[in-house]
Amino acid sequence: MRRCLVLLCVVLLGVQLGAQSTRITVAYRQFTLANGLNVILHRDTRVPVVAVNVWYHVGSANEKPGRTGFAHLFEHLMFEGSKNVKEGVFDTVLEGAGGDNNGSTTNDRTNYIIDVPKNALELALFLESDRMAYLLDTMTPERVNGQRDVVKNERRQSYENQPYGMASIELDKLLWPPNHPYSWPTIGYMEDLTAASHTDVVEFFKKYYAPNNASLVIAGDIDLDRTRALVEKWFGEVAGGSPVEPVAPPAAILTSVKKKTLTDRVSLPRLYLAWLTPRAYAPGDAALDVVSSVLAGGKNSRLYKRLVYDTQMAQDVSAYQASGALGSSFQIVATARQGHTIAELQSAIDDELGKLRRDAPTTREVQRAVNQMEASFYRRMERVGGFGGKADQLNAYYAAGGGPDYFAEDLARYTSLNASDVQAAAIEWLPLDRRVELIVEPEAKK
Repeated sequence: MRRCLVLLCVVLLGVQLGAQSTRITVAYRQFTLANGLNVILHRDTRVPVVAVNVWYHVGSANEKPGRTGFAHLFEHLMFEGSKNVKEGVFDTVLEGAGGDNNGSTTNDRTNYIIDVPKNALELALFLESDRMAYLLDTMTPERVNGQRDVVKNERRQSYENQPYGMASIELDKLLWPPNHPYSWPTIGYMEDLTAASHTDVVEFFKKYYAPNNASLVIAGDIDLDRTRALVEKWFGEVAGGSPVEPVAPPAAILTSVKKKTLTDRVSLPRLYLAWLTPRAYAPGDAALDVVSSVLAGGKNSRLYKRLVYDTQMAQDVSAYQASGALGSSFQIVATARQGHTIAELQSAIDDELGKLRRDAPTTREVQRAVNQMEASFYRRMERVGGFGGKADQLNAYYAAGGGPDYFAEDLARYTSLNASDVQAAAIEWLPLDRRVELIVEPEAKK
């Protein structure tokens, strides 16, 4: 019965089954326009919707010291209208057609998603192509200043005035060398946002927002030939740009323990432990995802059970592998309960890490973690749009260099792991003597 349920799930996801195994394959058609735009098409007719997903291969890692925050600023500017789409019309016409849109910025990329009913595909392509080709036609200094103020306010809300908000910014400074592009925040520094000129913005757009530095995925209930014709119609005349040089970061190595204490307007102290770890999709990356689950993935995890449930010395605890294209970090975060200290938390966490290094996790622990990740993987595949849907994932795999249909290989990174692999990752990547220890203490009461 269990096998029948698995096979039914696979069929519903539109995957193809091989004669000897249930290998996942996501059929796609790929081509490149003369201007360098890479296009990936995927047909999924289960629901009459279409996802238009654009990745510009530029993130905060492409910025330079003194001009941080540009990639995220551009995410905002891209919704402010273009030559043939007046300010405010972008959202209005999409909502009128029953669609929605969004965007996000990371260290490594900026993506834009439009999800529409199948009959509004051409509208979505027109809107996306117009801002790729003609954003600068309406990009006035006043518009730049307006969105710069919005981003500054976002920084205040999400970091400066957020409890523990500045900890992540300080943590990256400690983890990465000063000239490493991961050492500054995606949101940027206030002084850099203030110094950004209209000329800087124009140059950034011309360099990084050219079609040859972008990839377009269209997934959903589409006719492949007609969709290709529409892409050529709306994107074919967009001017290409100069090749973008790859980011060449300096080596990032921790040779000792780095310690720092901050104060904040909070009630409880919080501990951050962080290590430098392998980049996304590299050996060890998936195993560390499982390590994070064993340590803090749910109420039966080791750290939650010990810190929050049994001893009640912690208000909360989490662990995660923050994967990036140039490198990753593994972080454990715990907030002390009233009456308990950071020293108690750190001693207990280090004790649990020591146990994981000495003895492999149980088969049950590993299987539970892998099952959770596999279930999450399939849930994302059930939809074509949104963040993490099939369209977004096809773009992510293409950007990572593994080919758009990397679904089976990605899932196998987890399903092939055993307890010894997880233990080995903890031994190799989470040493006690090479990490960052950041503490946030409550400000002294006046």
